[in-house]
Amino acid sequence: MKTISSKLLATSSHVSAQFTTRKGGVSQPPYDELNLAFHVGDTPASVAENHQLLATDIGYVLHNLIHMRQIHSDRVLIADDTMTFESPPQCDAIITNRLDIPLMVMSADCTPILLYDPINRAIGAVHAGRAGALNSILIKTLADMEKHYGTSADTVQIILGPSIHGCCYEINETIANEVKSQGYQDAVRREENNVFLEVNAILLMQLKEYGITAAQIEVIDECTSCHCDDYFSYRANSQNTGRIAGVILLRSSLS
Repeated sequence: MKTISSKLLATSSHVSAQFTTRKGGVSQPPYDELNLAFHVGDTPASVAENHQLLATDIGYVLHNLIHMRQIHSDRVLIADDTMTFESPPQCDAIITNRLDIPLMVMSADCTPILLYDPINRAIGAVHAGRAGALNSILIKTLADMEKHYGTSADTVQIILGPSIHGCCYEINETIANEVKSQGYQDAVRREENNVFLEVNAILLMQLKEYGITAAQIEVIDECTSCHCDDYFSYRANSQNTGRIAGVILLRSSLS
């Protein structure tokens, strides 16, 4: 199984943060191999087996995993006992300070984001596509972590996972105008008659305004569309594809 571990959190012994690729699972084309989404048309048994393979690889109890029914919203929830692998909540960000409860965000071009507060020992997982970014879901998640756990902008650590970049994310003029109207014109690039959007540029501008420094941020700088052999890409794979995931976990003991 091929996963990408966070370099930013490499020295943090009680937290685990990884992003999956499409390598190492059992799903058949077009969901090959490590598809983790049940809603895309893949065989449920294959998806379930992929999840168990990942849980074994990272080291967590699958029942404890909280993934999300993502809806491109700005809804942030706190993990509670009603949320399990079998009963995922409907939201696009989730936070917790509970130990041994892994949080998962899935994506196939949108930016999967993992958050870690090393002082108060809290974590978050955020799904940020264009809609989520423009609705400031990342900043709202940070604000909720501050409210509930005391998370500070001075110490929180943030990892932006593999996502589609401005080289491949073509948009129309209506979206371009919406982006510009919110002050993010630097995230828009024009090339002849085509217009492209860099969602990560919006997220990074928001983080800077919130007071997050570059040293607190890790960007896994791989375009899912350019590298669709390694990652699922909604655009490059003609919308018929699986989902990668970001997983973050506070461990009660070293493994």
